[in-house]
Amino acid sequence: MALSLEIVTPEQRVLTTECDEVRLPGVEGGFGIRPRHTPLVAALAPGELVYVTGGSEHRYAVGEGFSEVSHDRVRVLVEEAVRAEQIDKGRAESELKDLTARLSSMRPDDPAYESNRARVERAAARAFVAGRG
Repeated sequence: MALSLEIVTPEQRVLTTECDEVRLPGVEGGFGIRPRHTPLVAALAPGELVYVTGGSEHRYAVGEGFSEVSHDRVRVLVEEAVRAEQIDKGRAESELKDLTARLSSMRPDDPAYESNRARVERAAARAFVAGRG
């Protein structure tokens, strides 16, 4: 019995596939989903999403969002999802450095602080996933 995995961003459906297992970056820690998992809805933090098919792991850098698990279907709704092979490691690390520097020059009460913090977290996820390959 397989899981049906769907990854969706505000712009597009990124992936629809069948897999054996999904590992997600929950806001309270990472967790895994296998067939016949208890239904749940979980908030996701920016990080690495991994799905396993036939023993092969496939990696994505994902932004914040939610996952819904029900009847062997895993729906992942996130701000962004980028396949590991599509991430340029040098560019991801440079972007993270630039965004981190910009955020460190801001005050927490700045109206743009939270949106910039979220951009830093997504950039960190891309850099992490790019470095795993």
